[in-house]
Amino acid sequence: MNSGDTTPLRVITVFSGSADSLDEGYIQGAWRCGACLALRGITLVYGAGKTGLMGAVADGALACKGEVIGVINDGLNTPELAHAGLTRLEVFPDLAQRKARMLSLAEGFICLPGGFGTFDELFEALTLAQLGVHHKPIGLLNLQHYFDPLLGLIDHSIHEHFIYPEHRELFLCTDDADKLLDLMQTYQPPQNLNRWVERPS
Repeated sequence: MNSGDTTPLRVITVFSGSADSLDEGYIQGAWRCGACLALRGITLVYGAGKTGLMGAVADGALACKGEVIGVINDGLNTPELAHAGLTRLEVFPDLAQRKARMLSLAEGFICLPGGFGTFDELFEALTLAQLGVHHKPIGLLNLQHYFDPLLGLIDHSIHEHFIYPEHRELFLCTDDADKLLDLMQTYQPPQNLNRWVERPS
């Protein structure tokens, strides 16, 4: 989104974990996130899984008649892992192409709790924003304070001069899905960011 752009968000990519045996609060929070997207007419793009928070966010959107696009790679496209009830399923040969597709489809990003794969997706989106490749809103849905340690690490990195302070403005964070979507809708990307590597004009 550019400065002054108030065009409603239409497509949001959600990064989230697929692990089972989670606290029910995480599952309910992910389900509500999917429902909030659908009720606002926002298409959900996600990793196509049917388990964990992946499955919950898709189920929430589908229960509210939302459009859900799953993006998966060949190795994970099995009946045990892939959600069977999606609006559309896109299959790619490898994880890199899958991730690139999820990034390109999005007009914004929401990160739910997850593991290494979720962190990888989040930090790629943040790095591309840091470099000025995109200006899309990025939101952390901080269910059950999951991201508190990560926020502390980012603040520590700023204190130790590994991250510029203004780069903290590249993402939004709250524990409420509706509030996060409101913040994302009105997000204005920070201007004139300091960068270690400047992009050519």
